[in-house]
Amino acid sequence: MAPYRPAPAGRSHAWATLACLGLLLLLCLLSVTLGTRWIPPDQVFTFLLHPDGSEVAGIVRQMRVPRTLFGLLAGAALAVAGALMQGLTRNPLADPGILGVTAGASVGIVVMTTAFNVVSVYSYVWFGFAGALAATALVYGIGSAGRGGTTPAKLALAGAAVSALLQSLVNAALLVDAAALGDFRFWAVGALTGQPAATLGPVLPFLAAGAVLAATTAPALNTLTLGEDIARGLGQRVGLARLRGAVAVTVLAGAAVALCGPIAFVGLLVPHVVRAFTGPDHRWILWYSALLGPCLLLAADIGGRLVARPDELPVGIVVTALGAPFFVALVRRSGLREL
Repeated sequence: MAPYRPAPAGRSHAWATLACLGLLLLLCLLSVTLGTRWIPPDQVFTFLLHPDGSEVAGIVRQMRVPRTLFGLLAGAALAVAGALMQGLTRNPLADPGILGVTAGASVGIVVMTTAFNVVSVYSYVWFGFAGALAATALVYGIGSAGRGGTTPAKLALAGAAVSALLQSLVNAALLVDAAALGDFRFWAVGALTGQPAATLGPVLPFLAAGAVLAATTAPALNTLTLGEDIARGLGQRVGLARLRGAVAVTVLAGAAVALCGPIAFVGLLVPHVVRAFTGPDHRWILWYSALLGPCLLLAADIGGRLVARPDELPVGIVVTALGAPFFVALVRRSGLREL
């Protein structure tokens, strides 16, 4: 875990929040202006307020604005889910992507869509939640087996193995169905362009519910860091807190996968960065994770557009390239002797 720093208080939190919001607004502006075609900011605002039916207006309103909104919501959901997982398990390597949660959600969504022709977001998002829960149980079952019980490194290795298996199932389902392969080709590796803008509406209630559950779990996480026995002595209902946190992680990760497919490392990177300047208070960790998660995802998406012009790299690949070295460094710090 990141070393403790005294948490900024009062006015410092206000300035830190304003700085994060300013960065987020800048990235949102860049997201709707940059790409294979540069659109000046003044034209962007004109097309948003007074659409004229032109091709450029269509690019702004139908492609780049929904893409930016996908990045905002999925980035916040994944970062908060990662912070919750790290707090609940006291595992510095916890992340919805690394521990198989997003891969499980992907299997549930893709298999139900291709095998049973489930096309309604309201229907297939539930299969995403079921897949996320099943993958989480499988990873923790494998990671807790053997001598020494559950350790961060064992969970990470179990998650990598289960994620690889589940991703192979997703690929198999897409290869069998040629039409699905065309529809989900980018979404399956994690992209902000894989789903229509209409997907946002049905997913928003789930994201809101997950955010409320996460916010109400934060005080309990602060108590759990002292140890379960002390938490119980202080009147904390440990089982209920863990259940509430697990449901929040499942809902947030499943909804993010429904929007953008499986994207790993956002939930790993962001909470560690946040913890470095907030300290261990999960109320602030979750708040700043919700602000900086979208920053990471939008910055990676913008980079993927610019690096491979006139084509683009899916955001999932860019985030993985950023997060993999950080993950290796954390594993080395945690120590493979735990295995």
